[in-house]
Amino acid sequence: MIVGIPKETISRKGVNEKRVGLSPAGVRELVDLGAQVYVESTAGAGAGFPDDEYRSSGAAIAYSREEVIRRADLVVKVQRPDQSEWSFFNNEATLLTFLHLAVAPKELVEMLVEKKITAIGLELVRKNDGALPILRASSEIAGQMAVQLAARLLESTAGGRGILLGGIPGIPPPDIVIIGAGTLGYYAARAFLGMGCRVSVLDIDMRKLVRIDTHFGGGIVTALATRNNVEKFTAFADVLIGAALVPGQRAPVIVTKEMVMRMRAGSLILDFSIDQGGCVETSTLTPGEEYLFTAHGVIHFCAPNVPAMVARTSTHALTNALLPYLKEIVQRGALSAIRANAELRRGVCALGGYVAASLPISGLPQADIEKLVRGEL
Repeated sequence: MIVGIPKETISRKGVNEKRVGLSPAGVRELVDLGAQVYVESTAGAGAGFPDDEYRSSGAAIAYSREEVIRRADLVVKVQRPDQSEWSFFNNEATLLTFLHLAVAPKELVEMLVEKKITAIGLELVRKNDGALPILRASSEIAGQMAVQLAARLLESTAGGRGILLGGIPGIPPPDIVIIGAGTLGYYAARAFLGMGCRVSVLDIDMRKLVRIDTHFGGGIVTALATRNNVEKFTAFADVLIGAALVPGQRAPVIVTKEMVMRMRAGSLILDFSIDQGGCVETSTLTPGEEYLFTAHGVIHFCAPNVPAMVARTSTHALTNALLPYLKEIVQRGALSAIRANAELRRGVCALGGYVAASLPISGLPQADIEKLVRGEL
């Protein structure tokens, strides 16, 4: 099998994408299984992996994105393909990437259907217990990055409220409100609590709230994410974290414009749900390199790929999570691996000219992936 690892494009709004689909160590694992791996020159440079490391791991270095993608049976990326890359894909190739098709351009989905691409959304690969192992790796990093971002953006020099996250004796600590008690919310809560902040977590799932309460010994306030509670908690938040996720769907809008208008001037919103459309009504993809905008006196940070800010760590984490699935695909072939592995199968967004029926996409052929894989359609 020929595996292609192109350099990530940076045309999407938000943080310039410096991660790469696979580290040199991951490439070595695939080469040892007999795969041919082509890596676009400088693809790993932003994460601190020079071309020579990939060569030493057995990869061939290609000097154009087109060559990498056209050669490949399997393309491994971080971000979904940019429009400039669509024409490079071979018919019936396999693509592994964070697709987020619910908010992707319809033209991309049309390309996947027309070329009968087997497209696996890494954010949807799911274990039997509901865990999302590949997305989890990125969510852990984003959750911990929330503290670094908030500390910087709350500074007076950044236009924030001039609040020190850690606080000092005699001065009340800042209030952190987290919408969503999944992996990202959990790690953000842990990090902010460790800084001495007052942390509140809201979710619609009582089981997740019980887990938070139990793990942190009651040190975090938990509440159901009813409209009344969201209104009450957002009003006093110094930092509001958007971490709501519905796998495969657009993020639900939980915090309305009116709620944002009642927040204090200089407070901060970090909407990590923006890659699925955002869970705050006033959120929008942040333009260019600024990452920030202010709406109704509240600072918004809405970059869709925060883990790219620590590209080396994130690439290692992605490789660790992705490698077992990649090895199975290389050994079995994509379709056989999907048939054999239910976790991979749940991540399939497009196959054989059909879009997964579970996705909110209209106007294109859709099918039940389970039936399609079994040859029942």
